[in-house]
Amino acid sequence: MEQIRQLGAGIGWRPEIADAVEGMAGPSGRVDWVEVVAENVCPGHLPESLLRLRERGVTVVPHGVSLGLGGADRPDEQRLRNLAERAEALGAPLVTEHIAFVRAGGALTASPQLEAGHLLPVPRTRDALDVLCENVRIAQDALPVPLALENIAALINWPGEEMTEGQFLYDLVDRTGVRLLIDVANLHTNHVNRGEDPAKALDELPVEAIAYVHVAGGFERDGVWHDSHAHPVPQQVLDILADLVSRVTPPGVLLERDENFPEPGELERELGAIRGVLEKAEVRAPEEAAPVSEGEAVAEAESTARQRLGLAQAALLSALVGGTPVPEGFDRVRLGVQARALAAKRADVVGKVAPELPEILGESYRPTFLAYAQGNPMTDGYRRDALSFAEHVLLTGRPEDPDVQREVRAWWLERSGPAPLSQRPAARLARATRRVLLRR
Repeated sequence: MEQIRQLGAGIGWRPEIADAVEGMAGPSGRVDWVEVVAENVCPGHLPESLLRLRERGVTVVPHGVSLGLGGADRPDEQRLRNLAERAEALGAPLVTEHIAFVRAGGALTASPQLEAGHLLPVPRTRDALDVLCENVRIAQDALPVPLALENIAALINWPGEEMTEGQFLYDLVDRTGVRLLIDVANLHTNHVNRGEDPAKALDELPVEAIAYVHVAGGFERDGVWHDSHAHPVPQQVLDILADLVSRVTPPGVLLERDENFPEPGELERELGAIRGVLEKAEVRAPEEAAPVSEGEAVAEAESTARQRLGLAQAALLSALVGGTPVPEGFDRVRLGVQARALAAKRADVVGKVAPELPEILGESYRPTFLAYAQGNPMTDGYRRDALSFAEHVLLTGRPEDPDVQREVRAWWLERSGPAPLSQRPAARLARATRRVLLRR
């Protein structure tokens, strides 16, 4: 494994705090580097703020959220090309993604493909590990720079898991050489939600493979920790960071904030607290690692493992977003919490992708969208979801306010042009829907 680049203390770049980040970045500031959500930037049209940071020598790392390397299907070639293009455009020393699945179904399972709109945990089983390792190798071959993968936060447990998180990550690194992005906030989330000991996970994972570390805030409600990235970093998360840096000096540590952005002074204080943990750390001699599995291949062929994993993931995702029965072994209450969280996130993102819709619908936007989501799983990304939601509003006539209906109709007509010839079945459906709506 090549030497991992030293990054220092960083922050997640977001348009809402771009000026604050620029003010903190540089030799005399709190920010040494930044991370940007890969899907939110276009290589040929990078935000001016990022260009200025690059000109000042600030490292920018693209962080992907839609690849779904933990899914049963092989990685999508176009998504890999997109991630590679962003790494090259930003001059990044590495790219990062998640150990998660974000869609399920499709040809592999002879069922409709569904989108989660969020990161969901993979089962820690031999099948899932075999598929993940092969997907990681495919991604590594397609990317121009090293890849690091992040452990995710979870609300639910898969039944029949065969490994702990630390063992799963150890085998993943051992078999692929991939680097790790360890999110200590996610370790805390999994401690509260899944009863997993963060110290045990740190004991088992290969800390020498860490590329950098995420730190973020969240909140607890009814015994469930929500990894919101919209609240201050709690002391429990800083304590896990302190435990980690007592074992190894991570090349980089990054503060994530995605919502409810505070004043620059508050961001500086949070970064200062993180730097304080790093400065106080005294790395102790490593203890003998706990025995972990050797990662032997399953007896079945890879295609069989993919199909088994695909069926399990499709059943779970269908229960979460499609209202189908809960698969055996899952906690029904916890799945309900996860389903509501997915619907709420979906409403939030559609509101950002199509901000006119919340403006038009006002207070009725959220309840109307959540009612729509119950019977309409997302199948083709958030932009298509926004159009489908508008169609739903028009076809159901709810809310009944004629002014609202007229504005939604105008919005939909402006954005629902004919589909390309390569998508003729979809075009026929769009034209049929369009005829219905034009008659209203």
